[in-house]
Amino acid sequence: MRRATIYSIAENLGVSPSTVSRAFSRPEMVKQSVREQILDTARELGYTPNRAARGLATGRTGVIGMLVPDVENPFFPPLIRAVQDAAREKDAELLLIDSELSASAEQELVARIRPQVDGLIIASARLPSKQLHDVLQGVPAVIVNRAVRSLPAVVCDNTAALQDLAQQLRGHGHSRFALLRGPSASWAATSRARAVRSWAESAGVELVELGPFEAQFEDGRAAAQQIIDADATAVFAFDDLMAAGVIAGLSERGERVPADRSIVGCDDVLLARTMTPGLTTVAAPFTELGRASVEVLSEAISGGPARTVTLPGTTVMRGTVGPPR
Repeated sequence: MRRATIYSIAENLGVSPSTVSRAFSRPEMVKQSVREQILDTARELGYTPNRAARGLATGRTGVIGMLVPDVENPFFPPLIRAVQDAAREKDAELLLIDSELSASAEQELVARIRPQVDGLIIASARLPSKQLHDVLQGVPAVIVNRAVRSLPAVVCDNTAALQDLAQQLRGHGHSRFALLRGPSASWAATSRARAVRSWAESAGVELVELGPFEAQFEDGRAAAQQIIDADATAVFAFDDLMAAGVIAGLSERGERVPADRSIVGCDDVLLARTMTPGLTTVAAPFTELGRASVEVLSEAISGGPARTVTLPGTTVMRGTVGPPR
């Protein structure tokens, strides 16, 4: 059987070889319906594009780099999957790097992988803004889960959802709240704390702020005694993993959730849906975050202007909230 080429695909569909080539190398330049026909025909004929040859012709690798701070944190696997799926739709591969919660490692890793990729997606970047600008000079990039001036970004705004949950807790009769702040270098932690703090001020309720804590189970577990000492009956944890730790720590001290205290997490990762009782939380739109990240990065690679995409979180009521004892 003759090997399939862009020419045989073009002949089969009655389009030019250059259109077939652009469908793989510059998909944004080909009408979607035409590209879908080309991709379907390519699969039928067993055609596989030569990525090395394409790179020589276009100056692109066909690879997107993605840097995350902690691949073990349950927030990142669904985000990584969403980015990978979106990248695959653009015929791009994903190179995943874990900085292991180190800002200095972020800088070194970006410098190391930038020659190997067409662009970078950096999730929850920990580098200070100036260093982030410096290290990304000359490389297309998008920052996820953090807004940085003049850099493309995709963020989730949980303000409305967190404040809606706070109001529901107040409706249950809670009047003393605890806020477990997330990592001090985290943009998301600052944003979430601001949302809860502004609501508490406007609602006239007591708010005790604890932390900052790392986004880890053990930090939540260790915070349980501080919550008890603060006599807060409703708790906002930075994320679901921390919330799970809080519940474990309270249980070890003979307290029940939600009979004794109500707990709210954030992100709606798999853990939140599988624990007992199910965790009340704010759901992050992972699929949309991944798709938007790849789209904004594609624009940056093509030389488009920097823009920020903001997506809303949504409330998810489960079994960890109820009236105070």
